[in-house]
Amino acid sequence: MDNNFDSVLDMYLFEANSLLEQLDDILLRAESEQAFDKECIDEIFRIMHTIKGSSAMMQFNSIMTISHKVEDLFYYIRENGILQKYNEQLVNLVFKFTDFIKGEIAKIEAGQELEQNLEPFEAEILNFLNIISGKSDNVNGAPEEAALTQTSAAEILEYDAEETEEGSLASNKRYAIKIIFDDDIGMENIRAYLIVNQLRETGIDFSYKPENVESISQTAQEIIKDGFIVYINDKESLNAAVGVVREALNVKNYTVIEYDSVIEENKKEEDAELKTVNSKQDTTVQINKSSKTDSKHGKQSLITINLSKLDKLVNIVGELVIAESMVASDNEIKKLNSESFTKSTRQLRKLTDELQDIVMSLRMVPVSGIFQKMKRIVRDMGKELNKDVELILSGEDTEIDKTIVDGISDPIMHLVRNAMDHGIESEEDRIKTDKYKKGSIKLSATNTGGEIHITVEDDGRGFDVKKILDKAKAKNLLTKPESEYTPKEIYQFLMLPGFSTNETVTEFSGRGVGMDVVKSNVEKVGGTVVLDSKEGIGTVVTFKIPLTLTIVSGMQVVVGDSEFIIPVKNIQQSFIAEEKEIIHHTDGREMILIREMCYPIVRLNEYFNIKTDVTNIEEGIVILVESGDNRLCLFVDRIIGEQQVVVKPLPTILSKYNLKESGISGCSILGDGSINLILDVGNLIESM
Repeated sequence: MDNNFDSVLDMYLFEANSLLEQLDDILLRAESEQAFDKECIDEIFRIMHTIKGSSAMMQFNSIMTISHKVEDLFYYIRENGILQKYNEQLVNLVFKFTDFIKGEIAKIEAGQELEQNLEPFEAEILNFLNIISGKSDNVNGAPEEAALTQTSAAEILEYDAEETEEGSLASNKRYAIKIIFDDDIGMENIRAYLIVNQLRETGIDFSYKPENVESISQTAQEIIKDGFIVYINDKESLNAAVGVVREALNVKNYTVIEYDSVIEENKKEEDAELKTVNSKQDTTVQINKSSKTDSKHGKQSLITINLSKLDKLVNIVGELVIAESMVASDNEIKKLNSESFTKSTRQLRKLTDELQDIVMSLRMVPVSGIFQKMKRIVRDMGKELNKDVELILSGEDTEIDKTIVDGISDPIMHLVRNAMDHGIESEEDRIKTDKYKKGSIKLSATNTGGEIHITVEDDGRGFDVKKILDKAKAKNLLTKPESEYTPKEIYQFLMLPGFSTNETVTEFSGRGVGMDVVKSNVEKVGGTVVLDSKEGIGTVVTFKIPLTLTIVSGMQVVVGDSEFIIPVKNIQQSFIAEEKEIIHHTDGREMILIREMCYPIVRLNEYFNIKTDVTNIEEGIVILVESGDNRLCLFVDRIIGEQQVVVKPLPTILSKYNLKESGISGCSILGDGSINLILDVGNLIESM
C-alpha cells in the first residue's frame, strides 16, 4: 500500500507542478494583454478546481483550502466579470497564492508540516472578492470588512453546495456506467475519486456508488468486488461521461446500461444485476480495453515514468553494450571463425543500437519547461527593480536529456537574475547611452548536431575588463603581466569562487557572485561555460552541453601506448597525408589544405605528452574533426575501429586538473577490459 501511495503522490506532485506552470503562463499573458478574457478565466478556474480536488483527495488541507478560495474568486469573476482597473491587483493576488501553493508543495517534497494558519490568506482573497463585487472599497482588507466575508461568500458562491450533494444515489436515473479498474492496481477508491473530480469539471449532473470514496478507504474493497457505478440523467450527459471514463487512467473496462423505469434508491446493485428493466439487452453496450471492437483508441498515448526507473534502464542498456562488446571481441570466440556467429553478433549489435536509441529518446524532454519559468523571474524582478525588460525565447522545442535539464535549470535562472540585476542598466542610464529604454534578455537553445548550446544574452552594460583585472590583481590571481591577458582569459576570473566586481550586495546578487557554482553545475552534466562580452553593449553566456550523458558512438584510436575515443559525431573524415601536403608555419605549427580550406594539425602525442614511434606524418592517420563552426585535424598513430561506449565520469580526484578544458570529457571501459579516454573535441579546439 505504501508503494501505491507513493505512486499516487508522485502523480499528484507532477500534476500540481504542471498546472501551476500553466497558471503562471496564463497570468503573464493576461498581464501582458491587460485583460482577463473568458478563456483565461475558465482555464484558471479549471486549474484551481483540479488542484483543489486532488489536494482534498491527498488530504493536503492547506493547498485544498487556498485553491478552493481562489476557485471561488474565479467562479464569481466567470459569472459577473471584473473591471479592468482590478486586473493588476488580481494578477498580483493570484501570483501570491500560487507561490504559497508552490511553497506548500516544496514542504510536501521535503516531508515538512504544512501551514496551519490560513485565516489571513482566506481573508485577503475574500476581501478582494468583496471589493470587486461592490461590497467593499477597502483594497487593503481592514478587519471590519474581513468580517463580512463569510456572509458575502455564502451569497455569491452557492454552487459549492451543489457539489457536496452529488454523493447520494438518486432515483429516476436513465443511465449507469459500471467501471472496473485494472487488477491489483491498488487504492481503487482514489482512482474512482479522480474520475468523479473529472466528471464534475464537465458540469453534468450525476451521482455515484459507493459514496464518499475520497474519505472512506474501505470503499476500495467494494469497488473491487462490484465495480464503481456512475448514474447519469440524460443521453447528452452520458456522452460527456463516457468521454471522461474512456480517457481515465487504470480503467480495465466499463459497461453502459440504459434504464426505462425507476430504480429505487435503496435497492442493492447486485439485485438489479445491472440489467435493463424491460430486458432490452440490445441497449446494453460493453466496452473493454482489451477487445478489438470499441476499444479506447489512443488512451494513454502519454504516460508518466519515474526518472529513477529510466536511470536503471539506461544503466542496464549500458552494461548490455559492454557485454555485447566483450562477446564480440573475445579472442577465443574469434578463433572459431564462425560465419553464423559473426552474423548473430551483427544482429545483436543492430538490436542493441536500436534499444539504445529508444532508451535515449525516452529521456529527452524539451527545454521549454525551463525557459517558460524565466518569464516569471523577469516579470517579478522587473517590478522590484523598476526595469522594463523583454524576455525573448527561441529554440524552446530543442530536446535534451532530462537529467541534464534538471542540472542546468538553476544555472540558467542564476544568469537571468544576474542579467536583470546587474547586466541591464536603469532606464535613465540606458537613455543616456542612446539605448532603448526597454532592455532585452534573449534565451535560446540550438542543436549543433553533437551538443546543445544554451545562450543567455542581454543588451546591458557588459563586463568591465579593467575592474575585473583590478580585482584579480588585488586577490593576487595574476600569473603574468596584465597586458598579456586576453578578454577570454580575463572573463575566466569571474568563475572563480567568491570573485565578484559588485560593489554592493543586493537581494538578487550581482554578476560574478555564484558564477563558480554555475560553472560547477554545468560541468557536472558534461558541459562547459563560455563567456563573451562587449562593454556598454551586452553580455553573452553560452552553455555547451551534450545531448545525453550515457552512451556514445566513438572511433577508437591509438597514440603510443594510450587509446582514445573520438565521438563519431565530431568526425568529418580520416585519411593518410603526404609530407608534401603539409604547410609549415614559421612558428612551427603544421597545417593542411583540404577542399581549399586550411586547417591546423594537432599531434595528440605532443598535445598530451605521449611517447610514440609514429612521428612521420605519412605513417599515421589524420582525422578532420569539427565542433560547431570550428575544425582542425588530429594526428594519431592508427585507428582501431568504431565502438559503442558507455561514458563514465572521470574520478573526482582528477577534477582539480581541469581535464575537461584540456579536451577530455570522460572515460569508458571496453569489452577487453581496457580503459579509453573520451576526447571532448569542442574543448580541445578551444584550448588551442
